[in-house]
Amino acid sequence: MRILSGILVVYLISTLLFGQLIYVARGRFHYHKRRGLSDPPPPPPPPPAVTANPPQVPSDPYPNPNPDPAPGDSDSGCIFDVTSFGAVGDGSCDDTAAFKAAWKAACAVESSVVLAPEGGVFKITSTIFSGPCKPGLVFQLDGVLMPPDGPEEWPEKDSKSQWLVFYRLDGFTFAGKGTVEGNGQKWWDLPCKPHRGPDGSSSSEPCVSPTMIRFFMSNNIEVGGLRIQNSPQFHMKFDGCEGVSINDIQISSPKLSPNTDGIHLGNTRSVAIHNSVVSNGDDCISIGTGCSDIDIQGVTCGPSHGISIGSLGVHNSQACVSNITVRNTVIRDSDNGLRVKTWQGGTGSVSNLLFENIQMENVLNCIIVDQYYCQSKDCRNETSAVRVFDVQYRNIKGTYDVRSAPIHFACSDTVACTNITMSEVELLPEEGELVDDPFCWNAYGTQETLTIPPIDCLLDGSPVVEEGYNSNPGC
Repeated sequence: MRILSGILVVYLISTLLFGQLIYVARGRFHYHKRRGLSDPPPPPPPPPAVTANPPQVPSDPYPNPNPDPAPGDSDSGCIFDVTSFGAVGDGSCDDTAAFKAAWKAACAVESSVVLAPEGGVFKITSTIFSGPCKPGLVFQLDGVLMPPDGPEEWPEKDSKSQWLVFYRLDGFTFAGKGTVEGNGQKWWDLPCKPHRGPDGSSSSEPCVSPTMIRFFMSNNIEVGGLRIQNSPQFHMKFDGCEGVSINDIQISSPKLSPNTDGIHLGNTRSVAIHNSVVSNGDDCISIGTGCSDIDIQGVTCGPSHGISIGSLGVHNSQACVSNITVRNTVIRDSDNGLRVKTWQGGTGSVSNLLFENIQMENVLNCIIVDQYYCQSKDCRNETSAVRVFDVQYRNIKGTYDVRSAPIHFACSDTVACTNITMSEVELLPEEGELVDDPFCWNAYGTQETLTIPPIDCLLDGSPVVEEGYNSNPGC
């Protein structure tokens, strides 16, 4: 009996303890899951869909480290699209204000871009884009940029001597795949321009026409990729600049468009003109006084008036030009090939010129030094002249127009041309008889190889110079 009572007590205590454990377990389960034991677990999330060839996001050709800034609000490199500043680009509206505003904003931001986008035809009036600006400024022209159409549309308040001017810039690039269109035809047709009359005569009216692009007092300039055409006067001009690189541009205007020099340099140093094509109505490239260290390579000229140094020494002025190299260049269908032209009465010098690997194709006056340059019939012979010395012509080959001798050295009576070197010069007539009488006057030099045509008139040695005479003052 006592044993049975003990078993009963143990059973009751066990039952009470087990029931308490079940209650606690059910309480904990209910607190965490908030659902019955029969609810199924939630399904796993579906995996993301994968396509065999996912679409590629197109790259931005003008990457912007700060996307979608308000115009002028970014403090680091970015794009200043002229259309965001109000440019219409329809070829009719005046977009000058928009270009000025975009320039002003970009000028204050390092490594910024003023963008004239593809598809737009932007008309602006005569404008000076001034510096100094933050480093790395780029003017990216992918559309068309043009001035008003002719002198009648030109605003009276604007200068008629220039259109686009870039002033006091350093480290600036003007580039793109666009076109600078000069609308020059109505300027060329002015009665004061040559070739207007039936006999080539012109009137004496005032005849100011704008240079299309001018760089003034600027350094470290790059110009590339552009097409520049139909300028009223000079296409591109550099005055007082240093460190200029021009590469892969095309300049074009009709053969009879007057005074439309392709590239003109004045008082400018350290210039590279490479891999470009120029066809126009005047000098392909003209080099004025104050220029030195000019390298021209891979250029095709023609039709044109060739590559000219000068004219120099006008109105008894001083002229200094040195260290000019023209190499690997083609000149075709041109009135001149390689020309140095100076006025009587000037002073100074032209020195250290190298013309090498030049191909001539139907060129009048392939090689010419003219120290009697004159634009009228009343120029007098003077006792002073710009001195020309240390000139090399190497591997100059091709054909010439037989209307004039292919080699012409007309040096000053009092200041001889000296140290001219001729090597592998072979020039044959484009058609007709061989002209075998090159002209020389007071020209001294050497022939390292036989020249075609023979140039027997080049004098050996050096001229006798009066004691105390300084033929190179100030250079």
